[in-house]
Amino acid sequence: MAKTIRVNETPLVLYTLRRADDALILGHRLSEWCGHAPMMEEDMALANMALDLIGQARSLYTYAGEAEGEGRTEDDFAYWRDERGYRNLLLVEQQNGDFARTILRQFLYANFADLYWRAMMASKDETLAAIAAKSEKEMAYHVRHTAEWVIRLGDGTTESHARIAAALDGLWAYTGELFEMDASEKELVDAGIAVDLSTLRAAWRDNVKAVLDEATLITPEDGWMQKGGRTGIHSEHLGHLLSELQHVQHTIPGAVW
Repeated sequence: MAKTIRVNETPLVLYTLRRADDALILGHRLSEWCGHAPMMEEDMALANMALDLIGQARSLYTYAGEAEGEGRTEDDFAYWRDERGYRNLLLVEQQNGDFARTILRQFLYANFADLYWRAMMASKDETLAAIAAKSEKEMAYHVRHTAEWVIRLGDGTTESHARIAAALDGLWAYTGELFEMDASEKELVDAGIAVDLSTLRAAWRDNVKAVLDEATLITPEDGWMQKGGRTGIHSEHLGHLLSELQHVQHTIPGAVW
């Protein structure tokens, strides 16, 4: 069996991998709903959103390989890093739970990603700007779709309201990490490559609150927030997810479609 890889995490490589890992892990989480959604139309919608995210991950991993210059492919990054090598947000690795929890997790992330990719279209890095132009269109749809469901569930039955409210209470503590930046990321901001995430926070909260208000849900106050994913410190859920995601490659190294 091939050994796990250790990536040369220059600021650009690290920055790209963080966004790629977000997309891959959340895409995998959504794919777990395939054949299990509450209705056929939603089964297809969740699968399509998963494909959007996995497509974003592929483009970003490919660029990370080019930036690193070690000849690594998208498959190397996806399948041959250990848990501590992943740099994704803790939010995206959280378990699906019920349908309301999945929708709320996607709603919180998509509202951030839509703003983020829209801003990234102005990046001085032409490759990242091109990925952003495609990704923003996809995330705009994710925002619309999940917002409709948040409103439907929140302003629906007593049961649906209770479930989406419980999801909000459980996931809000993971939203602070959306806007975290370290020194390497700030270096790229200064170079005009990355987005200053602090400039997105107010718009994100306003957009989220507008939907939550319509859904008759109370927007939580910002307090203590979970963090660690960006530096490779993850919840127990990621290891279980990776054991499934990486199983074929680790069983049959080099297997291709």
